[in-house]
Amino acid sequence: MRDLEEIGSMILGAAINVHSHLGPGLLEPAYQKCLCYELQKQGLKVRCEVPLPIIYQGVSIEVGYRLDMIVEDCVLVENKAVDKVTPVHEAQLLTYLRLNEYQLGYLLNWNVALMKHGIKRMVNRLQT
Repeated sequence: MRDLEEIGSMILGAAINVHSHLGPGLLEPAYQKCLCYELQKQGLKVRCEVPLPIIYQGVSIEVGYRLDMIVEDCVLVENKAVDKVTPVHEAQLLTYLRLNEYQLGYLLNWNVALMKHGIKRMVNRLQT
């Protein structure tokens, strides 16, 4: 089994590859589908648009939230195609990490000239 850092590195490499081919200006689903394809080509398990119910007072309530991508059942990827990533986007990923008890996530903003400027790595109680 690959470790978190190796999976993260593979995600970033694939994201940079997709962005170098497509460039900025497309809608989020186009990037997500291409990133999923790239990661699966590398042998990674990827699930997209995974339902995220809210557990409230011990009850699971479906409210329509979806996780963009879960890679190898351990790393979350939240895709955006926005002018600027805001603190709300970051809070969204941190909340998703916490609700799912995942340790590592990436917020990828595809609407940038260079993908390296669109990557935000976030951790939730990352254990070393």
